[in-house]
Amino acid sequence: MKTFSTETIQQAMKASGMIPVFYHAVIDVAKAVLDASYKGGVRVFEFTNRGGNAFEVFTQLLKHAEQYPDLMVGIGTLMNAEITQKYCDAGAHFIVSPILKAEMAVVCKQNNRLWIPGCATLTEIVTAKDLGAAVIKIFPGSVLGPGFVSSVMPVVPGLQLMPTGGVEPTEANLSAWFKAGVVCVGMGSQLISKEIIETKNWAKLQQGVTDALEIIKKIRK
Repeated sequence: MKTFSTETIQQAMKASGMIPVFYHAVIDVAKAVLDASYKGGVRVFEFTNRGGNAFEVFTQLLKHAEQYPDLMVGIGTLMNAEITQKYCDAGAHFIVSPILKAEMAVVCKQNNRLWIPGCATLTEIVTAKDLGAAVIKIFPGSVLGPGFVSSVMPVVPGLQLMPTGGVEPTEANLSAWFKAGVVCVGMGSQLISKEIIETKNWAKLQQGVTDALEIIKKIRK
């Protein structure tokens, strides 16, 4: 089972600037989305713990991802220490949560996993940082907006923030986020649309991923 250091994952997140966030109950669909994302240029991928069979699909997806030596696959939407330990044991490369829960920080530290908690206030952000979170998820991104990020960045220097929820793969939206100071964005249904899944248009997904990464590269210049 391959593992990555927390520093390696952070560097990969920063380098590409984007992580696809995805869940599907059918393993073949999950594999196809992972493959298209990788071919499009993604090196960090988040599967979410959102369905009854999420654990089974994730373990199979992790096995499938072994063919890509530089692909890091994490698990999102975890809510407590117990489920965090379960996914660490299964081999998840990093842990993402929509909430801030101190008990999860302890488990991630014990297992040497990058922990990305979800925060929606400055108090939560500072608490997460104090608990050892190197990267912090800003959630829900669509509600908080780039203005929230640009306001908190000067208050706590050195923050590495990743908005998720409502981030769009457009130049206008990505530009607003990166100019506000985010290190990376998490993208779900705006990138991996319902239409792509229903029509199994994996070539379209691959192109969409490539385009989004190119936009980010251009903005950063």
